[in-house]
Amino acid sequence: MADLKAAFEQAQKDVKTLTKRPGNDDLLFLYAHYKQGAEGDVNGSRPGMLDMVGRAKYDAWAKLKGTSSDAAMQKYLDKVAALLQSHK
Repeated sequence: MADLKAAFEQAQKDVKTLTKRPGNDDLLFLYAHYKQGAEGDVNGSRPGMLDMVGRAKYDAWAKLKGTSSDAAMQKYLDKVAALLQSHK
């Protein structure tokens, strides 16, 4: 588990080195899996109708409810690895 956590932290640094901006779907995927891996299930209330970005982020994270932190971290790592191949 310590190895997964270390790789997760490294992936957070690696994703910032991308030279091309990923699409919105990829960004939402990364956001949701990061939050699920780092904090667990979504908390707080859903943002209002006028906060479309906040609402999209909340909804993406809420879809992962019940996913284990380890599973979310692994999917985050896999996505970052794929993005590093295609967006460098």
